[in-house]
Amino acid sequence: MSYNRKVEVSGVNTADFVVLKKDEAFQLFARAKQGDQQARQKLIQGNLRLVLSVIKRFENRNEPIDDLFQVGCIGLIKGIDNFNADLQLLPSTYLVPMIIGEIRRYLRDNSAMRVSRSMRDNAYRALTAREKLMSTLQREPTVEEIAAEIGLPREDVIFALDAISEPVSLYDPVFQDGGDAICVMDQVKDMVNNDDSWLDQISMKEAMNELSDREKRILALRFYDGKTQMEVAREIGISQAQVSRIEKGVLEKVKSRF
Repeated sequence: MSYNRKVEVSGVNTADFVVLKKDEAFQLFARAKQGDQQARQKLIQGNLRLVLSVIKRFENRNEPIDDLFQVGCIGLIKGIDNFNADLQLLPSTYLVPMIIGEIRRYLRDNSAMRVSRSMRDNAYRALTAREKLMSTLQREPTVEEIAAEIGLPREDVIFALDAISEPVSLYDPVFQDGGDAICVMDQVKDMVNNDDSWLDQISMKEAMNELSDREKRILALRFYDGKTQMEVAREIGISQAQVSRIEKGVLEKVKSRF
């Protein structure tokens, strides 16, 4: 979905969204920190396009786009109110994780998956600590820092956050550079049940169907029962040279399929 043309989200025309310049944004942050509500409002309006860019990542969640936009705006406002402009960081490096975090929290709360109360409590403690640390550090905190903040082992924090994470679709895009998007499925490979093995099995089946009963029997005796060509010759009633010739011809037929 393109938001550069006239598209309404939550009753707002996205084509009217403005983008703040870096210097202008820092000036507004400084004024907002002093309690200037007009500057705060301009910061919110000047970063709505940032919210739009984030919610595009969640379009395949089958959630109303208006709901995602409104939830993303809550994350934006939290980020603006906690941003430390004195560190001279690019605002988007702090605001984007805050927006994503708020949307993920919303999706978790509305998920049909059930998680134990204790696990959910640990997860929300970890998320609260994460937001606090982000406000202090102005960066994404590590798992170790979150664990130390709430007094839980690192493993418990990881388990709790994983338990409330929304499922990832295999068709979620993970990278796109002008061409076709690379999805999660493209990066997950089954080394056993892959396309090549399926094709090989089909080719093998077709090759075996083309063999005569005697050729199939010779293959079975040689490669399943492990008998020598001389033993096969005696069992079938032909010479060892004939077995060798038939075996070679059968293998050539099968190889030609691959």
